[in-house]
Amino acid sequence: MKKTGNINTYYKLLLLIVATSLFFLLLYASLYLYTIQEEKQFYKSTFNQYKNEVNSLLKLNSETPIATIIDVTFWDALVKYTKTRDENWYEKSVASQFETYNMDYIGVYDSNNNLIKKTNSSKIKTDNFIQKEIMVQLYKSKITRFYLRIPEGIIEVFGATIHPSNDPKKNKSNPSGFFFMVRLLDKQFLENLNQITSSKVSLEEVNHINKAEEDLVSVNVNLKDYKNNSISKLTFKRVFNLNFKNTKEILYIVILASLLNIIICLYFTKRWVYNPLKLITSILETGSLFAIGSLKRTKGEFGYIGNLFEENSNQRKQLEISKHKAEESDKLKSSFLANLSHEIRTPMNAIVGFSDLLNNPDLDENDKSEYLRIINRSGINLVSIIEDLIEMSKIDALQIKPKYKGINLNKCIKELYETIKVTIPKEKQFDFFVIECQNPIKKYLLTDVVKLKQILVNLIANAIKFTDKGSISFGYEIDENDGTVVFTVKDTGRGIDEKNLKAIFDRFLRVEDHFHAESNGLGLGLAISKAYIEMLGGSITVKSSFGNGSIFTFKIPLVFEESERKAKNNTKASYDSNSGNETILIAEDDNINFLLLKKILQLRNYTILRANNGQEAVDICAVNKDIDLVFMDVKMPVMNGLDAFAIIKETNPDLIVIAQTAYSSAEDQEMILNLGFKNYITKPLKREKIFELLDGFFVSKNKNKSITTKDF
Repeated sequence: MKKTGNINTYYKLLLLIVATSLFFLLLYASLYLYTIQEEKQFYKSTFNQYKNEVNSLLKLNSETPIATIIDVTFWDALVKYTKTRDENWYEKSVASQFETYNMDYIGVYDSNNNLIKKTNSSKIKTDNFIQKEIMVQLYKSKITRFYLRIPEGIIEVFGATIHPSNDPKKNKSNPSGFFFMVRLLDKQFLENLNQITSSKVSLEEVNHINKAEEDLVSVNVNLKDYKNNSISKLTFKRVFNLNFKNTKEILYIVILASLLNIIICLYFTKRWVYNPLKLITSILETGSLFAIGSLKRTKGEFGYIGNLFEENSNQRKQLEISKHKAEESDKLKSSFLANLSHEIRTPMNAIVGFSDLLNNPDLDENDKSEYLRIINRSGINLVSIIEDLIEMSKIDALQIKPKYKGINLNKCIKELYETIKVTIPKEKQFDFFVIECQNPIKKYLLTDVVKLKQILVNLIANAIKFTDKGSISFGYEIDENDGTVVFTVKDTGRGIDEKNLKAIFDRFLRVEDHFHAESNGLGLGLAISKAYIEMLGGSITVKSSFGNGSIFTFKIPLVFEESERKAKNNTKASYDSNSGNETILIAEDDNINFLLLKKILQLRNYTILRANNGQEAVDICAVNKDIDLVFMDVKMPVMNGLDAFAIIKETNPDLIVIAQTAYSSAEDQEMILNLGFKNYITKPLKREKIFELLDGFFVSKNKNKSITTKDF
């Protein structure tokens, strides 16, 4: 193998392994030192916490005796007793309550530091161990607590000066005497501390040194006498289970394993890295097939690399294919742009050209009617092209979702047939009929009726385009085994050759370009249909051959609406078209759009008002109560139509407001109706649609007025 500098790749790997291993050994050593430090720190923290806990519990254990002695020494009867020394009172009031004090000794002393009376348990037999020096200190401090050593052991002494009840702060009167309570720190006392502190408690000498134990944490509490000298100590020991012994042992094992790992890595690096790299170098330098075969037999990634070398030629072929596809894609885009330009310019040419011809004053009525018909048809074609582009863009952006509702499929098929039949050009000589279903659906099918109709319209329109003679038929059947509704569109037209059949649902593809000189459209109809079918949870297939017609078949899920529907009488109200007494407000900022709508409405002699923006529409509606209907453009300056409608609706909820919009999608139309508009018209405006809406609203309104008049 060639060397880079003075060290080849293999030795670089060895150096890396050694350096990495040394790094981890240093890391383990650092972890070991850190573990020891953490162990010390944790023990220290536990010790301090334990010490605070012990001191708090000892303090708590002394609070009850302190509270008791404070309560007893504010006692007028006890003050009197220090003077009268009435033994009957003492026996009755003090000695009889001895057991309730939970003490081993109580004593009453007079102001001259002399013992008056004492009561003690069998545990303490020593007499008069309270020295006068103690009472001299107590005279100043008023209350005290300390420890003493007596023959029976260590005792805890509680003392307080005696005062009348009207001197709670003991600063108004001199002490009448002294009262002492004593308890012996015996075995029972220590056992009680054991339970309270969950520790092992022992009483030891001050100079006693405890042996350090790894599994125990110990705390010493010095017991001091009234001179603040330590006379003994309480030792508290608690189990300290958390230690780092196991952690240290694990670190030892890890260090040994790391050393062993270095040896193993050195061996297998030569076998798994050095030898395969040598083979790769040979392949790159000489292209040796033997080296490729040896490398392929190597396990792991190097074996995969050997396969890559072997497949290198295949990859180059795939790259060539991909490059060809990319070039085809560029051609398709260029073709689409050229086609788009052609398809838009074609109707625009007719619109602009024939509009210019209409200016000829010598034009007769027949030519004028023909020109207008061509302009109208070209405008419709232009709108259709734009709508296809918008629809495909929304599909790509996932902005379209199916809106399911129950439909009468048989009625839907019949309506679709009647609608399409009247649009078939007269020059087409073919039969157009519906294939009768052998087992028609009697329930309501749950699907998106708008998208279902659009799919069928696209497929049938495609069939009409390429069929001059023969027949076109469509219908459906039920596949109960598959749980689907199967729709079929058949034609006896030109058919599709095998090459184009594979890409029939691709976007911007116009199969007829190859053999039909009068082709039109962007080639999006079938792509949109396929997207809609998949959106509804179905699939589409096609069978065709050139010259033998085509059969398009698609399936959607067979799902019925759960709730039953009641038949409705869709009787249409008759209306009189000779209206014209109504006042209509047109809220439109564009002068041309306003002029067009105004001219259409003036055919009925309506009174026309105009608002240039939403704010003007609100102001006019607020002032003029004679307005019967408003055409509200959705998009206007100052205030848009939606905001203006919301304000008008609050002040005049019964006013008929129809939205004007250039948005034509079902989602936009549904949003407009949900806002409360009575209806909507889409641009470009259609005269028949406008008159149909107006007749429906005004006839209904006049009918209601007539009924109201009769009631009076």
